[in-house]
Amino acid sequence: MAEIKAPVFPESVADGTIVEWHVSEGEQVNRDDVLAEIETDKVVLEVVAPDDGVVTKIVKQVDDTVLSDEVIGEFEAGATGSTSADAPAQEAAPVEAEKQSADAGEPKQQPAQNEPAHKDQSPAVRKAAKESGVDPSQVEGSGRGGRVTKADMANPTLKADSSIKGDNGRPVAESVGERTEKRVPMTRLRKRVAERLLSATQETAMLTTFNEVNMKPLMDMRSKYKDQFEKRHGVRLGFMSLFVKAATEALKRFPAVNASIDGDDIVYHGYYDVGVAVSSDRGLVVPVLRDTDRMSMADIEGGIREYAGKARDGKLSLEEMTGGTFTITNGGVFGSLMSTPILNPPQTAILGMHAINERPMAVDGKVEILPMMYLALSYDHRMIDGKDAVQFLVTIKELVEDPTMLLLDL
Repeated sequence: MAEIKAPVFPESVADGTIVEWHVSEGEQVNRDDVLAEIETDKVVLEVVAPDDGVVTKIVKQVDDTVLSDEVIGEFEAGATGSTSADAPAQEAAPVEAEKQSADAGEPKQQPAQNEPAHKDQSPAVRKAAKESGVDPSQVEGSGRGGRVTKADMANPTLKADSSIKGDNGRPVAESVGERTEKRVPMTRLRKRVAERLLSATQETAMLTTFNEVNMKPLMDMRSKYKDQFEKRHGVRLGFMSLFVKAATEALKRFPAVNASIDGDDIVYHGYYDVGVAVSSDRGLVVPVLRDTDRMSMADIEGGIREYAGKARDGKLSLEEMTGGTFTITNGGVFGSLMSTPILNPPQTAILGMHAINERPMAVDGKVEILPMMYLALSYDHRMIDGKDAVQFLVTIKELVEDPTMLLLDL
């Protein structure tokens, strides 16, 4: 008999919460199958089967708090138990019995009216179904073998059926005029994000400066070379890669923006690790691109695409979200015209990108309609003077409006 243990958490993570068991007691699993998911303050960690065998006992249930390397279950290697493949055989007998009953003129036994259709789902899914009234059998599952997970229930994608109803018999879409409320616990990740954002506003002298950038040169360059770029590098050419390169160049010119405050000390970083804010179902995460001064635009685009996929699937590791000397967030993808981004401590600055809108602009004494974007730089005034912050943002504006300056190192 072997023990199933929680992963060894990093020093910065005190404990975690079991959010889902993918197996039940007595179920047979294969080596490296995902047994459970544990949510920490930063990421969701998977517990996998150490070998082929059977989960004999579940010690820690869903929503239980577990410590690093704590026993959460028991496992017997080499044993055999129930599997999903056994289901057809188990169902065959009742079907045959119903057939014989019908032949004898007896009424077929109907399922109990109140019996839940999702009784074979995990406890977390059953709990979410009870809270939301959504039937898991009508939700598109993203788990192993199409299994519905807790994340699927949090943001359900319903199967194509206009007659879908919840467990209470009512349509999933509430009737117009109903006053409904739903109370769900905040995830550990979202609580941690909330704590950090609140701390940033209370413990820093945060100030925001704004500017605007003409996106036409960058849009023209992208339209001209995007097909060749994708064919050569296998990734699409977006705007974020140029902003990352422009920000990196600006960080070289203004070291204070790339620094951080540690107590009474100022730490100047000799490297450029740029975090890119990504929205996910579990909350805002900021994976970090390492050494962006050594990365090509194709490397940056590929890295951002990979991180976005991992964030969507909850697969980002702690290492991928640790550190960072500067952050870029793009509210423009959601239509934001202007905002004041909040710092990501211990960093001292964050760049906010926004929506591109056509506006009338004065150019050489004439009015032209140009695609413009507002840029916002929030910074810690304890570390960065207003002059440096403004010039830093102007540098990014100039590099974006004339991308050849990056190539010529001007």
